[in-house]
Amino acid sequence: MTKRTALVTGGMGCLGEAIAKTLHDAGHTVWVTYFPGHEEPEPWLGRLREQGYEFRAVGVDVSDYESCRQCAEQLAADDVKIDMLINNAGITRDSSLGKMSKSNWDAVLRTNLDSVFNMTGLLYGAMVERGWGRIVSISSVNGSKGAYGQTNYSAAKAGIVGFTKALALEVARKGVTVNAVSPGYLDTPMVAQVPEDVLESQVLPQIPMGRLGKPSEIAALVAFMCSEPAAFMTGANVAMNGGQHMY
Repeated sequence: MTKRTALVTGGMGCLGEAIAKTLHDAGHTVWVTYFPGHEEPEPWLGRLREQGYEFRAVGVDVSDYESCRQCAEQLAADDVKIDMLINNAGITRDSSLGKMSKSNWDAVLRTNLDSVFNMTGLLYGAMVERGWGRIVSISSVNGSKGAYGQTNYSAAKAGIVGFTKALALEVARKGVTVNAVSPGYLDTPMVAQVPEDVLESQVLPQIPMGRLGKPSEIAALVAFMCSEPAAFMTGANVAMNGGQHMY
């Protein structure tokens, strides 16, 4: 196996951490992003170091192009060559459209969709030049089927799928693959915010498997998409949602 270097945006979140661990377990060097002024990387890095994981962290506001440009320049100055980019950063700001503020629409679109343009656009060129790269973006079941109160989130996650397919066509002969994963409801702190009675009465009954997904399950799929054996896989959006939405 060739050792590569991966960058996971939102890597200190629950799903991001699972992806970072799985790629590290596969033998790769893993960088994660953190939000300066909102997240402090050292406690997270220290906790993971105690578990045997040596990660590197870089501060960036993925919703801001200038911040992303500075991040890319910093990595290049340190001679860090990103071979695998996992666009995982995301937030929710839920409400029905009639009650949704413009600021909450903008925040979700910028963090969940603009970030994919920002980070990918700044890093994929070097992958093309080297003739090898993997880009995996985290979409969502709600980007495919929609969700009440999530016009902003569903729009952003659907946009990721369109971006993925278009860019995959552009770089298909350059040794760079571009794919997306659409997880269903996972056992993460974000889903833990859903009231238990709502989870039991409305969410779980929609999932034929009758349970929430595990972040480690999504991470295993992402790791495969980043692997050498996945070289013929590009432009795909893979659903992993316990049967909740089949397409």
